[in-house]
Amino acid sequence: MIISFKHTYFVLTAAGLMLLASCNSSDKNLVSTDSTAVASAAPAEEQFKKIIDGKSVGLYTLTNKNGAKAMITNYGGRIVSLFIPDQEGKLVDVVAGFDSVEGYQKSTEPYFGATIGRFGNRIAKGKFMLDGKAYTIFTNNGSNTLHGGKKGFQAVVWDANQLNPESLALSYFSKDMEEGFPGNLTVKVTYQLTDDNELKISYTASTDKNTVVNLTNHAFFNLNGESSGTILGHEIQINADQFTPVDSTLIPTGKQVAVKGTPFDFNKAKTIGAEVNAKNDQLVNGKGYDHNYVLKPHASKDPVAVVTGDKSGIVMSVYTDQPGLQFYSGNFMLGKNKMKGNHKDDFRTAFALETQHFPDSPNQPSFPSTVLKPGETYKTESTYKFTVKH
Repeated sequence: MIISFKHTYFVLTAAGLMLLASCNSSDKNLVSTDSTAVASAAPAEEQFKKIIDGKSVGLYTLTNKNGAKAMITNYGGRIVSLFIPDQEGKLVDVVAGFDSVEGYQKSTEPYFGATIGRFGNRIAKGKFMLDGKAYTIFTNNGSNTLHGGKKGFQAVVWDANQLNPESLALSYFSKDMEEGFPGNLTVKVTYQLTDDNELKISYTASTDKNTVVNLTNHAFFNLNGESSGTILGHEIQINADQFTPVDSTLIPTGKQVAVKGTPFDFNKAKTIGAEVNAKNDQLVNGKGYDHNYVLKPHASKDPVAVVTGDKSGIVMSVYTDQPGLQFYSGNFMLGKNKMKGNHKDDFRTAFALETQHFPDSPNQPSFPSTVLKPGETYKTESTYKFTVKH
């Protein structure tokens, strides 16, 4: 039996596609005066050759006929770089990351570009009930669990198999009760860079005990390129009439609230910075946008979100078969990490769009279920497609 982990009201004609500590800095002081997109040098493969937990780490490169290039490390299943041609045909690295595996190991932000699991986003107070039994997970985000606990999938070494120049398969065996989650979980993530400049991410998982699973990728994007300033001028559109409001610890209240008439309405495209500092309790709780959107019913050919870089003209369209999309506007970027190109991860210089099931779903009966049972297969796919503005 295959569980595709779609919301029950989704209309899909084929497998869905996809992918994808506050700061007091002033936004206006961080805006780059450079009017052009930033071209970047590729990280060196030798900087990713290391043994971690007894396993070999490497950097793998995917290419297509257009010269686009995705660079992925099996440490955390991370997208390290993603080079996309801009309006002038110049390759721009649109993903924030580090020049070496040590950079990821030492980063104060552990999720740059990573595969997230077993459970993406937050679980309230690190506790949930399953089949009448209570489970406790390490709390690594205040009183809550975030992105799988103390050592989530972003901190493990995946087994890598480069299938061809365009595809990379990563696999990981998560043992029963790893980070407190029940069941031996076998996970596979496949990255494919197509000739249509799509980065497809396909996930499968199976278990030998009832468990909860919510996999995603946490790429941090700046479509103008690294060191190009804030993402506040990026224009974004999200196909969602509702979002899930959160409390002060970013746990959903259980409600699904209309975005109409609020700063959360992106049904018509607007810049990220247009209302990010508006007077709104939810923006206070998230220190900006850090919220799950309840995606409208859609066919697999329809994007759930579209973002345009204001300097590069690069357009990223997100496709997914998941019911939710977490939009994060880089509110907790502290400028403490030295990234690729020797620049820092300053406040709101990247954003994330994480396809997902809703946060805290194991504790929210009204949310789509994330339970995976023996004999079932967790199967989902998301795509980031890149074009240029004409």
